[in-house]
Amino acid sequence: QVQLVESGGGLVQAGGSLRLSCRASELAFSSDSVAWFRQAPGKEREFVARMWGGSTTHYADSVRGRSTISRDNAKNTVYLQMNSLKPEDTAVYYCAAGWTGGSWSHWGQGTQVTVSS
Repeated sequence: QVQLVESGGGLVQAGGSLRLSCRASELAFSSDSVAWFRQAPGKEREFVARMWGGSTTHYADSVRGRSTISRDNAKNTVYLQMNSLKPEDTAVYYCAAGWTGGSWSHWGQGTQVTVSS
């Protein structure tokens, strides 16, 4: 069972940057698709970014151009660099891994990102 642990969230002013990290427990992580999602208060969880095939990426329109997903397989870690943060980016951010049969097999516990105006 792959375990994912997010970190790097916090309170930041609008226009600032954060780098979220998601460390996986299994070496097989390096071959998995990985993704970031977020859930704001009172809203459904939404897709943020995804990486598959080692380098192919896709971003939600709301973060494209401001965010970068990357991975360090030697550290079993995936990152989400977020720049030019906006108050509407405030949410709990989750990482996911293992796209299988139309769903994500593994989820982290989430890390809170709060952007003040």
